Amino acid sequence: MVKDLASIRQMQFQSIAAFKNYTVLLKGILAALFLSGSAHAGMLDFNYYPYRSNTTWDKWAAMNAAHNFGSGLSFFGLLNLGDIGPKNVYYSESNFRWAPDKNLPLELTVQLNFRSGKQNDRYRLGVRWHLSRTKAFKPFFEALNLAYAVNLHAVQFDHEDPYVWQLEHTFNMKFPAISDRLYLGGFWDQTFNQNLPAGFPARPIIGKAQLGYRIVDNFFAVADFRVNEYRRSDVMTLGLGVQYKFLW
Repeated sequence: MVKDLASIRQMQFQSIAAFKNYTVLLKGILAALFLSGSAHAGMLDFNYYPYRSNTTWDKWAAMNAAHNFGSGLSFFGLLNLGDIGPKNVYYSESNFRWAPDKNLPLELTVQLNFRSGKQNDRYRLGVRWHLSRTKAFKPFFEALNLAYAVNLHAVQFDHEDPYVWQLEHTFNMKFPAISDRLYLGGFWDQTFNQNLPAGFPARPIIGKAQLGYRIVDNFFAVADFRVNEYRRSDVMTLGLGVQYKFLW
């Protein structure tokens, strides 16, 4: 019992530390922007989910940040806070992207991935392709008001023995015919060549589709449909909550 309480307390400290570390990173980025007088676009949002269809294994809060530094360099990061039973857990990503040629819909990417537990951190190198900015496909995606990109995380540095790689799909869709307040955005990640226990999918998927509606100013109501094939039950869950977004 004492050992379990100590383990839970350690996970709580890890979650708090992750939040603090990520906040420090964001403060550093914002300070750099202030000192440089950057006028490029960016955002920071906070999400809270008072309703979750699975309250023992899902996130209850999230923070996302993005900024375009100019010269082809951009940043996107996230921090999720959640529960696994009585334990608080976290998951974070910091993505640095560089487009060497503004006329090409391609970016070179570096991802830093930190999460709860031992031997769970990962570092990834890859390339990102914006299909919706590609000349041949642009009219199709513009007709759908859809932005879509695929990130091949081709090289992964971690504790795992096999050569593991991942495809990350991201999308954002607007609905001007219905309302300019409505959007649908999200991602799905598919990981290949992992050494997983029996009963797991060969290429497990983690994904989210978030339907958001702007209530007033930068305050949104959000509904998250989530998929996590690393779970053995409740693979699909629902989260209902609110979001506040800062834009610059």
